[in-house]
Amino acid sequence: QVQLVESGGGLVQAGGSLRLSCAASGRTFTNYVMGWFRQAPGKEREFVAAITESGGNTYTDSVKGRFTISRANAKNTVYLQMNSLKPEDTAVYYCAIQNPRRAVVTLSRVYDYWGQGTQVTVSS
Repeated sequence: QVQLVESGGGLVQAGGSLRLSCAASGRTFTNYVMGWFRQAPGKEREFVAAITESGGNTYTDSVKGRFTISRANAKNTVYLQMNSLKPEDTAVYYCAIQNPRRAVVTLSRVYDYWGQGTQVTVSS
């Protein structure tokens, strides 16, 4: 059974930083994409960032230059370093795995496994 466990969320002031981690377990993955999504109250889940096994990454425009996605393949772990946080970044952040890799990485419906989410709250 595949399990994704996120950690690192919390409360931070605007301009601050947080680092999210997500560890996957339960099977050996190959040819897969790891991604981060977020969902604010009353809003739909939205794409944040994704990274391929070789390190190719994609970001939504609102986080470019502030967030950095990385991964440790040997640990089946993905990270999201979030700097210069803004109140509008407040949301539950979810990690996800797309396996096998597909052409599209920005849609939640093309991901196969999900974590339980971790709350990020940015105060003004």
